[in-house]
Amino acid sequence: MTDRKTQLAANLAQVEERIASACAAAGREREEVTLIVVTKTYPASDVRILYELGVRHVAENRDQDAAPKAAACADLSLTWHFVGQLQTNKVRSVVSYADVVQSVDRAKLVTSLSAATARDGRDGRELGCLIQVALDAESGERGERGGVAPDGIEELAAAVESAPGLRLTGLMTVAPLAGPFAGRQRAAFDRLMEISSRLRGNHPAANMVSAGMSADLEDAVAAGATHVRVGTAVLGVRPGLG
Repeated sequence: MTDRKTQLAANLAQVEERIASACAAAGREREEVTLIVVTKTYPASDVRILYELGVRHVAENRDQDAAPKAAACADLSLTWHFVGQLQTNKVRSVVSYADVVQSVDRAKLVTSLSAATARDGRDGRELGCLIQVALDAESGERGERGGVAPDGIEELAAAVESAPGLRLTGLMTVAPLAGPFAGRQRAAFDRLMEISSRLRGNHPAANMVSAGMSADLEDAVAAGATHVRVGTAVLGVRPGLG
């Protein structure tokens, strides 16, 4: 194996062990949690190595990085997740490669995504949409890291569900840096699960819960997350953006 493949294999094995241990501690099956590797700032060659190592879900948060990388890996059977704050002028590009957008947080974005799926065609495939929940947001506001306040979720969920070309898949959150859940990742993820349970009452298929990153994936698994988004722990410390 190349040095890079050896390094990624070792890192991936450590992350797999962490997820497996967290599942065991929570009384969950390992298969209940899907690992999404966040490959931002890393090249398409790393994505190819990860694919060889068994990774099937990858994520990006900037369209200018994601679009060429997805094109370079178009021959691989990967599920691409877009996880960053998404501006409407980037929607058409994102729809061309993403299978899931995890950062839906406003009605205008829902409208743009739906229109873009109609233009793109996507071979009839619906675009999976997760509503990003901002646990640091006050009523009717958006959080500093994107996301909609908890009391705005149902209205946005209804908009996604009624929008052509879109599929309401579930919820996503990033552990907040401010507000009552700052520094309390487990409590934040427990709150997300409560919101998810309520959402599924009206939208039973919206059962995906994306939470947890390299530093707090164990808390997310313990709370019940179905997907964890891990970057640094697999790929290493990111190079600075010049």
